[in-house]
Amino acid sequence: MNENKTNINWYPGHMAKTKRLISEKLNQIDVVYELVDARIPYSSKIIDIDNYTKGKPKLLIMTKYDLCDKEETKKWVKYYEELGYKVICIDPDTNPSVIVNATKELMKEKNAKKAEKGLKETKTRVLVVGIPNAGKSTLINKLSNKKAVKTGNKPGVTKNLDWIRINEDLELLDTPGILWPKFETEEVAFNLASLTAIKEEVLPIEKVVCYIIKKLYEEYPNILKDRYDIEEITEDFIEEFEIIGRKRGCLQRGGYVDYDKVCSVVINDLKNGYINGITFDKFCK
Repeated sequence: MNENKTNINWYPGHMAKTKRLISEKLNQIDVVYELVDARIPYSSKIIDIDNYTKGKPKLLIMTKYDLCDKEETKKWVKYYEELGYKVICIDPDTNPSVIVNATKELMKEKNAKKAEKGLKETKTRVLVVGIPNAGKSTLINKLSNKKAVKTGNKPGVTKNLDWIRINEDLELLDTPGILWPKFETEEVAFNLASLTAIKEEVLPIEKVVCYIIKKLYEEYPNILKDRYDIEEITEDFIEEFEIIGRKRGCLQRGGYVDYDKVCSVVINDLKNGYINGITFDKFCK
C-alpha cells in the first residue's frame, strides 16, 4: 500500500469534443463563468481555458468556500485578482444576486458602446465552465431558483452543452466538466482525484486515500486526529487503514478490516464535506 509514483495517461474524448463545441459557440458568448473548487484553487483551474475563450470577460467563481481553509484560499484569491481576474467565493448561503451584479458590471463597457450606437441592451449570454464536480449545475440551479439541471457529487453528470434561461436578461450555456490531456504534476492529479474531479478508475483508489491521509497529517493533523484518531502515519499506511476500519466499522466476517470499505469511507468523508476546513493547494507562488 505504499504511495509509489503513478503514471497518469488519460484524456476522455468527450472533453476534447466539449472544447471544440465551446469554440464553435464562442461568438454567441458575452461572459465566461469559470468555476474552481476553493479547496484546490490551483489544481482545479483549467490550464488552457484562455486558448478557447479568446479574451471574453471572465468571472472566476470559487465554489464550496464553506469547506475550504479560508486563510489559505484567500491567498489564492489575492493571487488571481493580481492577475486581473474578478473573483467571487460562494457557498450554499451565497445570494445569487452577487453573481448577477458582477455579471452586469462586466457587461457595462459593452452595453455602453451599444448605447452610443443607439442600440438596446440585449440578453447576456454566459458560458459556464469548470472541471468535473466543480459545482456548475448547483450554481445554475441556484441562479435559476429551480432544478434546471441535474446535480451529483461525482464527475460526468452533465453530458451536453445546453442553454438555460435564468431570466429575461440572462442565459447560461451549461457544459460538461473538462480537464486537460496531461497533469503537470502528480500532486495536481491526486488533488483532483481526492475531490472526485476525475473518475476513480483513473488512479488506484487506495493510493488516493493514502495521499489524503498523508496530506491531512502534513497540513491538518488536528483534523486527522479528530476524524480518525490518527496521530502518526507509517510508511505503508496499513496501520492507518486498520485504525480507520475499526473506528468506522469497516469489518469483514471474522473481524478483519475491509480495506475497500475504508477507502470508500475516506473518499465519502471528503466528498460529503465531513472533512472540511482544508485547502490542498498550499500557496507558494
